[in-house]
Amino acid sequence: FDENINVDIEQSPEESFRINYFLYLVDQAIFSLKHRFEQFQLYENNFGFLFDFKTLISLDEESLKKFCLNLQNILTNGNHYDLDGIDLFSELKVLKAIMPKENNTAIDILNYINEMNCYPNTSIAYRILLTIPVTVASAERSFSKLKLLKSYLRSTMLQERLNGLAMLSIEEELLSNIDYKEIIKNFALQNIRRLIFQ
Repeated sequence: FDENINVDIEQSPEESFRINYFLYLVDQAIFSLKHRFEQFQLYENNFGFLFDFKTLISLDEESLKKFCLNLQNILTNGNHYDLDGIDLFSELKVLKAIMPKENNTAIDILNYINEMNCYPNTSIAYRILLTIPVTVASAERSFSKLKLLKSYLRSTMLQERLNGLAMLSIEEELLSNIDYKEIIKNFALQNIRRLIFQ
């Protein structure tokens, strides 16, 4: 019992692939899905009462006030807050009474509010609601691009160059529409010594 005997277990190529690659990838996928659904559950708990007009109408005044104050707490940083929960509650009460029933989605409600131009807190809440999913996707896209860039030329890249390459990689569609010859010409015209670059 005192001796440590290290016995290497021989594995078939199929078993080695299953243990070292397949199970690892499945585990990563399960973790990512679980993490994503936890994020969406949190998003639903905070903003769910604003998703559509039917949900908004179905809330009684006490529940609506609780959700509005909760949203104010979530969007507060120190002494600064994006919206006032009590004002949001008052605006939503009025909006429930006057809004046409055919406006069902969050974007329809925001468009209606913008036309009315008299519900500032509700407008802020709906703009935040509608931009959160976009910011999540763009952050994931940025990190995936960053991973590709950082693995290439890792030892020679400084932060400024990394930021520039990440921006070029993320905005690839915009970059493909740029006329480089015109930019070089404008750069050369800035100083007579640069004309040799043309």
